[in-house]
Amino acid sequence: MSAKRTERLLTLVMLLLSGRRGWTKEELFREVEQYAQAPTTAAREKLFDRDKATLREQGIPVESFTDDPFFDSDNANVRYRIDAEDYRLPGMSFTPAESAALTVAAGMWDEASLGSAASRALRKLRGRGVDTGGTAALPVAARIQTNEPFWDLLWRATTGRRGVRFSYRAASTGDERVRTVQPWGMGSRFGHWYLVGFDVDRQAERWFRLTRITSEPTFVEGTYEAPADFSMARSLASLDTASPPAIAAVDIRPGTSQILRARPGATIMEGPEGWQRVTYSFSDQAAASGEVASLGPNARAMAPPLLVNDVRGRLAGALEALIQEPPSFILSARPAATGSSPGASTEDRLLRLLDLVPYFLGKPGVDVATAARDFKISETQLLRDLELLFVSGPRYYPDGLIDIHLEDGRIHVSDPQELSEPIRFGLDEVCALLVGLETLSALPGLPERSAVVSARNKLREATGEIGRPDRSIATLLTEDSVAPTLKLIRTAMDQQRQLRLSYVVAARDEITDRFVEPLRTFLQDDVWYLDAWCHSAQGRRHFRLDRIGSARLTDRPATIGPQHDDGATRLFDPSEADETVVLILAPHARWIAQRYAAQHTAELPDGRLAVEIRVAATGWLPGLIASLGGDCVVAAPDAVRWAAVAFTETALESYTGPGEA
Repeated sequence: MSAKRTERLLTLVMLLLSGRRGWTKEELFREVEQYAQAPTTAAREKLFDRDKATLREQGIPVESFTDDPFFDSDNANVRYRIDAEDYRLPGMSFTPAESAALTVAAGMWDEASLGSAASRALRKLRGRGVDTGGTAALPVAARIQTNEPFWDLLWRATTGRRGVRFSYRAASTGDERVRTVQPWGMGSRFGHWYLVGFDVDRQAERWFRLTRITSEPTFVEGTYEAPADFSMARSLASLDTASPPAIAAVDIRPGTSQILRARPGATIMEGPEGWQRVTYSFSDQAAASGEVASLGPNARAMAPPLLVNDVRGRLAGALEALIQEPPSFILSARPAATGSSPGASTEDRLLRLLDLVPYFLGKPGVDVATAARDFKISETQLLRDLELLFVSGPRYYPDGLIDIHLEDGRIHVSDPQELSEPIRFGLDEVCALLVGLETLSALPGLPERSAVVSARNKLREATGEIGRPDRSIATLLTEDSVAPTLKLIRTAMDQQRQLRLSYVVAARDEITDRFVEPLRTFLQDDVWYLDAWCHSAQGRRHFRLDRIGSARLTDRPATIGPQHDDGATRLFDPSEADETVVLILAPHARWIAQRYAAQHTAELPDGRLAVEIRVAATGWLPGLIASLGGDCVVAAPDAVRWAAVAFTETALESYTGPGEA
């Protein structure tokens, strides 16, 4: 049924594009076979009305008009067409540097909700002659994450100016209440996505963190307009002033907890009973409590009370989850990640079919494997798409069909009908590119910044009104705490010099001194890393930027060279000496499967995920498990599980009193 509906919609597009005179409904009902086969006139009318709505929702400009203005209310005289000028993507010209920027901007969405839209936008640009093929590996690589709950639904509400209602848990009190909101924008900062809008009940602008939304948002009736001067980027920049930092007081054992000692602005003094006390400022309650909990019996939070209670709660939650008997499950191979999976809906397939024809014309004789890879679908699916393209078209005009030849695995199109040129950008496509370019332009240490800005300006000018909603979405991937380090790394790369780092190795709870040659920086799971050749370790290593205590440019020249840079941004390379550990992850902790390259997984009936990961050592796992408060537990081996139990039990013994300074 889905293939039949896709064929009907594609045929309708081909007909409506075929002439300025347009078609009456009766003519369309004769030419489109599935309309003719409808059992009743009412069913036929309903089918046609639904198809018109579907095409318009996908950005295809179906228009209606009448030849005689005296009878403009007479449905019998109404004609329908798609204006080719409104349908086709306008011509655009980009320099090689601008084309590279567009490719990188689209790639930032590879693992996010707009990934398919970004890929589709690049294919359309290729259909207009823009070279968006491969680009040289950039020294800065970043990915936009959209893992938060209800992201897709809230994106539709924000760009469609539709009010939403949801339950929300307040950060300050923990109270959960129903909120009715008119979304103005969405933004990502500090590793979290936020919704900004007008709170109808409170009659004021409010921020909502997506991870605190506790029920699926539902749309509400009515329309609204966002303030004309609203900018999500400007609003996002002001977020740090919305929650003033607090001062943490944590007692630590001498010689331990180096990650707290190395925090900027931290002060250390003598504490009670042989402990030391470190004080420092923090603004993210969850991150701060997770960090202290990860140190287990070597650290105990003393103030403020919210931090103390949160750390105690995480340790108690981890212990409770660890002592429960792990459930039974069977692990199976995890499918390889292929970036954003294209949607399987009728609408997604229709847009793909409309993209295929100009793609084939731009790559005459392309082989099936290459085309399938470019569209991120299987070869079997591509062959099904070719069959559908071949049979779609008007019922009584055989010369109105697309002429496709498949010989020796290579595809040729000789008669594209009206589909030779790419369709205009849809809202999600242009937003994906514009937001990607805007995010890219804000990254420190990025070469060709001017090309990023000029590509954004050209794209915004060419897309006109449809590009305006990009002001409703923004992402900020760097903060003041890492920006100077990123700039210094870029300087070292430009001048081909080594850096000297003071680096906290959290797994061993020690500070090390390193001489490194930077290869690239990359962002993964909202954490910035330096990929470098470490002369101290005589090998390639990754360093978290937030764990670099100090960095200094040295006079030592770079000696290793770029041959060690393969362009990869993977965090872990498997080794024969690795140990295998099986973890059980709650939904909020599924990121562990990706970060640690889980090879085998199993979905559990309660919504959790069992994963098998390989690690060089297991000593750091109890700290990770304690920091997650029960969202991650060890299923095997037993020795690691009971080590985590002992770690959290001992840590909890420090919280027998009120725990306040």
